[in-house]
Amino acid sequence: MGSIIQNAANNFTTNGVITASGVNNTSVSAVTSLPSGLGGNLTLISSQTASSSASISFTSGIDSTYRTYMFKFINIHPATDGAEFQFNLSTDGGSNYNVTKTTTYFRARHFEDGTNGNLSYLTGYDLAQSTSSQKLALAVGSDNDQSCVGTLTLYSPSSTTFVKHFMVRIQESTEDNQSRDQYVAGYGNTTSAINAVQFTMSSGNIDSGTIHMYGIN
Repeated sequence: MGSIIQNAANNFTTNGVITASGVNNTSVSAVTSLPSGLGGNLTLISSQTASSSASISFTSGIDSTYRTYMFKFINIHPATDGAEFQFNLSTDGGSNYNVTKTTTYFRARHFEDGTNGNLSYLTGYDLAQSTSSQKLALAVGSDNDQSCVGTLTLYSPSSTTFVKHFMVRIQESTEDNQSRDQYVAGYGNTTSAINAVQFTMSSGNIDSGTIHMYGIN
């Protein structure tokens, strides 16, 4: 980490505001790296882009190399108006996506015309010991300018001791012109290693969009 070699007090006014000379001081060296203790390095493992795809599946790269895996959804656009974006987990490399899950689901929403802004817990979209796909975005619009974006974080998928926790935050533009900010969390109730993740629409294909998979140490 870079060091400051001029007396720091000389760079501030009596009110605690940094001075112009403090900003431009050539004796203050640049910070070129963060301390190793801060951790959290994000490494891109793979990316997949849909093109009228029935599913996007990540069947390699999920192993004990990283403690945490993060999936970034970039402009996921459905072929079918109002389709639900969803995901499931696998313990057999993608031969089956049927891990038992218990989850919770809530959202905030607001219409373009300014009406019906609210925050609600949606009991109909959480799971209780179910192998079904978990719904993420509930009614994604198929207009040319509509899509959903967000992040899914999967913790310690290779553990053979603990259940597999995950958290999701996803924003969508819906078929009836709502902005929905949705939160999903839960766990895959298995001590087997999770080694594949699949994303689908409840109806029709994923017309376009990209999903990036990152590993975090």
